Amino acid sequence: MIETDILIIGAGPTGLFTVFEAGLLKLRTHIIDALPQPGGQCAEIYPKKPIYDIPAFPEILAGDLVENLMQQIEPFEPGFTLAERAETLEKLDDGSFIVTTNKGTKHHAPVVVIAGGLGSFEPRKPLISNLADFEDKGVVYMIKDPEVYRNKKVVISGGGDSALDWAIFLADVASEVSLVHRRNEFRGALDSVEKASELAKLGKIKLFTQAEVVRLYGDDNLEAVVVKHNDEGKGESYVETDYFIPLFGLSPKLGPIGNWGLEIEKNAIKVNNAYDYQTNIAGVYAIGDVNTYPGKLKLILSGFHEAAVMCQSAYQKINPGKRYVMKYTTVGGVEGFDGSKKEAKKEVVQSITA
Repeated sequence: MIETDILIIGAGPTGLFTVFEAGLLKLRTHIIDALPQPGGQCAEIYPKKPIYDIPAFPEILAGDLVENLMQQIEPFEPGFTLAERAETLEKLDDGSFIVTTNKGTKHHAPVVVIAGGLGSFEPRKPLISNLADFEDKGVVYMIKDPEVYRNKKVVISGGGDSALDWAIFLADVASEVSLVHRRNEFRGALDSVEKASELAKLGKIKLFTQAEVVRLYGDDNLEAVVVKHNDEGKGESYVETDYFIPLFGLSPKLGPIGNWGLEIEKNAIKVNNAYDYQTNIAGVYAIGDVNTYPGKLKLILSGFHEAAVMCQSAYQKINPGKRYVMKYTTVGGVEGFDGSKKEAKKEVVQSITA
């Protein structure tokens, strides 16, 4: 039996940052994740994808963000159960929980935090009759290493942030990038839409709007796609390519967590956002993309905020009646469980207390 103060389900950015916030409160943490390494989607699906909305980082690769978070939580010595899926939740008479994985590993904690991102997921695939024939032969659903596409021809389909961001990024990597979207308007960030439009004017991206890929051609590997134009009279375009990358998002599934008696709304866990992101089961919290509440924004930085608030509530549950005096890290530094401490600089402290 693995004992801890806070059991975190999900080792993505939100789950990792929870370790830091809990560590500041001297609470020990342990993380369960079905993937073989920490980082969640950032590590498994798009480690080389640039992220633009992390405070103080104008741009950071998803994999680098994970590395930074791992370095940040190192003083707090979290435990990890990796390559195992949280299977069952049992609430004991004292209000604590036992979570058992699909491999039989048992974990005991007074607080359980579900930070599982989108849960288990599968890519949403376009309805193209011979799509499966070219999977792993030119059709891919996730970009892990952009160097694979260096000096290659690439066709990307989609109208969201992922399609826009990768089209922009690969414009300087691939020999030719085509972006196909079935509408004129994109769903991504305005800045990304403007960048893609500018690159299209410069001839670095071939932009097909009001269009969709309808057929694939090739012998052993993909050689071309057919783009159907939905504008009347424009017909079809034959586009030679080495890779077709449909980026239509992920189809999320909660998996076994969906059977834990939690209140679910549209495949997400409902929480009390007015207080602490607790679920309908006292002592079980949900933070990050896996939760839902009025006004919810599915952003990494939102998950970071939710982690900080949740940990304050968890501290009170674990230490009932004990008063905690919050200290800014600029004043108190960061002290690990081994007693090591990163001291705040004197001049910074003076500037705050002056």
